Amino acid sequence: MARKKKVNPNHPVSVEEPPIGRKAKFEVYGEEMIEKEVKQSGNSGRVYLPPEWVGKHVKIIRIE
Repeated sequence: MARKKKVNPNHPVSVEEPPIGRKAKFEVYGEEMIEKEVKQSGNSGRVYLPPEWVGKHVKIIRIE
């Protein structure tokens, strides 16, 4: 059974989550898209984006 969850309390949009281990479908509207590989950075991961994107809001979706 799918579960519903609030994404952001400031934007009351619920997302239906698939059963664990299944892929989810997202529909996102935006201006531009870049596909990159996450690189190791200490105990975390890092993705470099264009300097023009500094201060902009982005959404990151893991595809694999």
